[in-house]
Amino acid sequence: MGDTGQSSRVANFLLAWYNATENGGWDPADLWTVDGEIANDMVTVIRLIRQRRGKYPDDLGFRREIGRIWELWRGDQMFEGTRTENREVC
Repeated sequence: MGDTGQSSRVANFLLAWYNATENGGWDPADLWTVDGEIANDMVTVIRLIRQRRGKYPDDLGFRREIGRIWELWRGDQMFEGTRTENREVC
């Protein structure tokens, strides 16, 4: 929730999980541009995403938090609170 470069990378990561199409995806190289502890947290989230196939942050009870991140980092765009539903889980 900060305004640092690392915060930006984490926000991009979380918003890409929420809706990669609208948020431009996520660059895995960001894992080596953040502190080790933050990178480890991101890898933990990647494992969670893998285990919870087809679940997004709002499905797991984080709708308010994702909305807040959207407001902070995508304030020029409106947060619809919905995802593109036509994605398939491979």
